Amino acid sequence: MMIADQERDTSVDAVLGGRLRLRQPLKGHRVGHDAILLAAATGGRAGEHAVELGAGVGAAGLALAARVEGLKVTLVEIDPTLAALATGNARLNALDARVTAVCADVGSTSALAAAGLAAGGFDRVLMNPPFRDPARQNVSPDPRRRLAHVGAPDLLRRWVASAAWLLRPGGILTLIWPADRRDEVREALAPDFGAITVLPVHPRPDKPAIRVLVRAVRGAVAAPVDVARLDLNDLQGRPSAAAEAVLRGGEPLSLAEG
Repeated sequence: MMIADQERDTSVDAVLGGRLRLRQPLKGHRVGHDAILLAAATGGRAGEHAVELGAGVGAAGLALAARVEGLKVTLVEIDPTLAALATGNARLNALDARVTAVCADVGSTSALAAAGLAAGGFDRVLMNPPFRDPARQNVSPDPRRRLAHVGAPDLLRRWVASAAWLLRPGGILTLIWPADRRDEVREALAPDFGAITVLPVHPRPDKPAIRVLVRAVRGAVAAPVDVARLDLNDLQGRPSAAAEAVLRGGEPLSLAEG
């Protein structure tokens, strides 16, 4: 796609209360709360190197880099148009000295290696894998939106295996997934990860969780635990103070500790 065409078919939108600007397609998948929550749940320190798998236009990885000064981030995206937008977004936010994007299939360790990523070479992995099951849900006719949202039955397992391949021993994986399918996460993590911590995300205090944010440590053996929930809205449907602090104020969640 030519640069002029790309700009004509995209918009530049502010997230994190204007702290981050993202160019993204006008049609197809658009950045939402999940990416910002994922970034807020991911820890990091200066000098570390994190990888976002399935980065899209780079929202989560860039939000993480904006929060953690000195952290290096690699964005991995299979769609070359989105990977190009992610590169541009790093530059747009003056983060291109620490954030780079590559185009590769995150479910294939050979593809990751071919893109220059090294086994055991990273401290953090964050990911928001496609989770919609085409056998149970209607899927979008838009190919880019479908790629971002729809996952094959073994997709989570393959992405988690890629994360294990990328992480050093003791490295940390953070992911977001539907709350009613959290058992799938535990099963996928079991071969390589332990010390699993789960933070449920509720639309409001009287509603069941819609997402879980999960933190796991490569090679750890500690038992899983749950931590305090996050309510996006109060009982009247107004954004909660805790959610506003994360989604607009750029504050980290408790999972980001350590």
